Amino acid sequence: MTLRDYAIRYGFIVLLFGLVAYFAIAADGFVSPQSAVFIFQSVAITGVLALGVTATLVVGGFDLSIGSVATSAMMAAAYVMVVLEQNVVVAVVVCLLIGAIVGLINGWLIVYMRVPDLLATLGMMFLLVGLQRIPTEGRSIATGMTMPDGSVANGKFSDAFLALGRHRFDFFIPNLIPVSVVVLLVLAVLIWFFLEYTRFGRMMYAVGSNQRAAELAGAPVKAYKIWAYVISGVFASIGGILLAARLGRGDIASGNNLLLDAVAAALIGYAVLGAAKPNAFGTAVGALFVGILLQGLTMMNAPYYTQDFVKGVVLVVALVFTFALSGRGRG
Repeated sequence: MTLRDYAIRYGFIVLLFGLVAYFAIAADGFVSPQSAVFIFQSVAITGVLALGVTATLVVGGFDLSIGSVATSAMMAAAYVMVVLEQNVVVAVVVCLLIGAIVGLINGWLIVYMRVPDLLATLGMMFLLVGLQRIPTEGRSIATGMTMPDGSVANGKFSDAFLALGRHRFDFFIPNLIPVSVVVLLVLAVLIWFFLEYTRFGRMMYAVGSNQRAAELAGAPVKAYKIWAYVISGVFASIGGILLAARLGRGDIASGNNLLLDAVAAALIGYAVLGAAKPNAFGTAVGALFVGILLQGLTMMNAPYYTQDFVKGVVLVVALVFTFALSGRGRG
């Protein structure tokens, strides 16, 4: 292997360990179990959404609606329990149905109506942002709030639901591992195995790399593409459930950065181990990288307005490793 090959394959991993080493020296308390758990918890929701985006990238698509799907699921969970006074099972089922239905609509628009994926999912994003505000006239949902019709919402989040976002498992240290981190790890393993080791997953990669060849081989390309968007929608709704469980309310503005952070994690994943393609392992590492970066900057008291700039620099560097050095971007 040449030096450039090593840079492409291992450059980002070296960058990751270098970042950890730098923050370990520069930020007091960065190397501690509590700091590690905070990093994992901060990227759990972003990571779940990024894994969903990865599924659409695999088939050559892209989903810009994931952030709005997550916030819609969060608002729906709050509405079902606080306003309609239903239980945790109903709330979770409603959220998952929202994600699946949005994914189906996105897939239908892209596959059968031939709307470009960016435009279809962008339109869905704006539609959901407006739709989720209508029932409460743009206000967040919390116990005791007055509804537009004058009634009072007397329901509350069940303890079982809140446990999804707040409970922590013992692991060497009491109350160390949050449920959301366990959910992220389980979903990451499942989607990694699905994409890499099942026929369905391998066919999704085939569709993304050469759709025409996949069609000539008799693959149901349209079905694979639609299923990719359904997976993305369901994963986004799971992220919304975790967000609602963590906050304990339907906060209308809490998901503003979900889309950008999730997309950054998924795209950074291209550079992990020189994969040069969307992959679940790289996405998980990308989400972890973003979490380490933000945690380190926060502990160093870096101004909040510099964080997006730093994330942008990291994303550009990752894409340089992927496309410029490997030559993938050349026509």
